[in-house]
Amino acid sequence: MELGFTHHQSAHCENGVASNLLKHQGFDISEPMIFGIGSGLFYVYIPFLMVNHAPAISYRPMPGTIFNKAAKRLGFKVKRVKFSNPKEAEKALDENLKNNIPTGLQVGVYGLSYFPDEYRFHFNAHNCVVYGKTETDYLVSDPVMETVTTLTHKEMEKVRFAKGAFAPKGQMYYPTSIPTKADLPKAIIKGIKETCRDMLAPVPIVGVKGIRTVAKMIAKWPEKKGVKVANHYLAQIVRMQEEIGTGGGGFRYIFAAFLQESAEILGKPELRELSFEITKIGDQWRDFALEASRVYKNRSSKKDVYNLLSQELLKIADLEEDFFKKLKKAIA
Repeated sequence: MELGFTHHQSAHCENGVASNLLKHQGFDISEPMIFGIGSGLFYVYIPFLMVNHAPAISYRPMPGTIFNKAAKRLGFKVKRVKFSNPKEAEKALDENLKNNIPTGLQVGVYGLSYFPDEYRFHFNAHNCVVYGKTETDYLVSDPVMETVTTLTHKEMEKVRFAKGAFAPKGQMYYPTSIPTKADLPKAIIKGIKETCRDMLAPVPIVGVKGIRTVAKMIAKWPEKKGVKVANHYLAQIVRMQEEIGTGGGGFRYIFAAFLQESAEILGKPELRELSFEITKIGDQWRDFALEASRVYKNRSSKKDVYNLLSQELLKIADLEEDFFKKLKKAIA
């Protein structure tokens, strides 16, 4: 059993799944447009939630939020279902496939056998599409992979019911109603306004202020926690930023592409200029991640390196605050 589903590779899993599912239904929309309309650019530091024995840091909102917000703003409906029983979850997915419905899943990364070993660790907010089933395997379109792939029936159950933070609980989702026409300009402006509001929020763990909080903590970790723990926390920052799709530098590049598309749709050339600015900020996030990785791999020869990293991240926070203030003004 295989549905006529076209796989498109993307930069991020949830945006890619949303875009691919909608394209299958005849609603042609890009990954950056889903991301921007769904207010996917975010930052939160949650010191009381430990993931992989380090404080949780996310560069995106909660799993499912991007697609749900995009759906609300574009006028289509998404059905989401969670399960307590793996057999019920399998039955519901198989029923969808029988009814020719490619289905999005939230899964745990650790059990994804088609991922390279170095990318398989405990993170439960990954997304993929199942578009068919054989006697032994499920047919999987994972948008971060170049081509389609498979999981055995047993592997599929394991990733759908992975344990730990953000446990997927067998969650599956799919669009059920697609509008003939969407008000893109209105949806774009709503997406941008919420992103600016989030990133400029007056809360010490969210947005620009959250970035500053983490920057200041980096300078304190070696003395407060010891170098070994400080380096583990740095590794967590880089992992969450660049490796598992919660999107530091990469999300800035996707957002830049969204602004370029939006400049044409809204007739606002200033958004194109701002897209170049956020691209440069994305480059600085990547530079920060590279230097941090040298530290926790004991390959940095710089003195007082934790303070240097702290200052680098504070500079990024300043650049982002200036950027989002200008973006807010551009669509006011």
